[in-house]
Amino acid sequence: MKRQGLRRRDIDRDFSRDFSRDTNRQGANGRGERRSAFAWLPLALAFVTSALATPASADTVAADPQPQPLATIEKLDVSRYMGTWYEIARFGNRFQRQCVGHVTAQYTARPNGTVAVVNRCRKQDGTTDEADGVARSVGSPDSPKLEVRFVPVWLSFIPMVWGDYWVIDLDPDYKLAAVSEPGRKYLWILSRTPHVEREAYQALLGRLAQSGFDLTRLETTPQD
Repeated sequence: MKRQGLRRRDIDRDFSRDFSRDTNRQGANGRGERRSAFAWLPLALAFVTSALATPASADTVAADPQPQPLATIEKLDVSRYMGTWYEIARFGNRFQRQCVGHVTAQYTARPNGTVAVVNRCRKQDGTTDEADGVARSVGSPDSPKLEVRFVPVWLSFIPMVWGDYWVIDLDPDYKLAAVSEPGRKYLWILSRTPHVEREAYQALLGRLAQSGFDLTRLETTPQD
């Protein structure tokens, strides 16, 4: 299928500029806060608002005002995680400001153990934006903590260009996932299908609220 309006150069430029602004910001504990290199990586979840009504509904558990350190799932079977994911919702961020819908992420295992990442989304004018990146496990091969970059290969040796990609929630069938980073500044909800069951979605929102996420920031992603 012919791709329309792909502008990777613009994406790389915007990402590199915004990434450099956030990467070295000092947090309250004096440590540098790393922006998730997911700039618009988890771009993959699209979901019709009418299907799930409001994502953070009134029956959702309130966020803990003083959350504990963010926990991840115990292990990640990377081979099962590969394939296409649809973005169901995300915390609003400037890295995806051009995306108005049909956001997806395609993950493909590489022979060297890394993961090829291709994010796509539809822009207001109907054209498609695409960004290519690479992800790698942190620690063991089945670690739920990964790092992702979208900058050119020749810059990959610089530590700060890698951002955290933590899988913090994942159903046993690998059909619904939540991805974030240690500071909870970014959040993506991903699904294997463009739409998810309301019951499963609401249950996930409850767990995220209990984990300290402010779900008033959550925005659903149109998939039509």
